[in-house]
Amino acid sequence: MSNSIITLGAAAAAVLAAATIAATPAAAAGEKEKCYGVSLKGKNDCAAGPGTSCAGTSTVDYQGNAWKYVAKGECAKLGGSLTALKGAKKPTPRG
Repeated sequence: MSNSIITLGAAAAAVLAAATIAATPAAAAGEKEKCYGVSLKGKNDCAAGPGTSCAGTSTVDYQGNAWKYVAKGECAKLGGSLTALKGAKKPTPRG
């Protein structure tokens, strides 16, 4: 019985690891970058600051400490930042 519990535990750990890796394959491959200050309320991918758990928890549009994955090189074009910003200000897209 203990062998089946160990096997089940190992299988569960393998599934969890695979799901974690699959959740951000583009970011891991360097095809995406975190762009702060461009997501709409509740549409961030993560890092929405104190009192939030992560994805989908930003409380205002363009929250400076919330980020969204974008194609590498697109953040500046969107008017976002590669580092967290203070406050919430609508980004000004750049050519």
